[in-house]
Amino acid sequence: MNQLHAADLDARRSVLREAGADRLDPRPWQGAAPSSDVDLVRYAAWRAADAEADPALLVAGLGLLDAARAELDQTEAALLFAARAAGLTFQQLAAALGLGSGQAAQQRMSRVLDRLDGGR
Repeated sequence: MNQLHAADLDARRSVLREAGADRLDPRPWQGAAPSSDVDLVRYAAWRAADAEADPALLVAGLGLLDAARAELDQTEAALLFAARAAGLTFQQLAAALGLGSGQAAQQRMSRVLDRLDGGR
């Protein structure tokens, strides 16, 4: 990620935090860390329900979608690795994920890891 893109993401986060996201109670697993991009996007969607929502909030939320997807990919990969380390089979993972086969679960894991690796 280049510095310009990082600065743009930080500006979008600031818009949402200043609009009230910084006053939300932290999630128990976050501790003192700032809100995640997933939380900020959800905050923007919640605020969007107000017909008078500031368009800047909507733009900021939309601009963080890719970063939020990356956070979810990291979380999914962590859960998949933990499940495999705990002895779950790919067939069990498939059932948990609503997939039809262990092979589908393997393919999903591969796609998630590819996205995290920048598509190789």
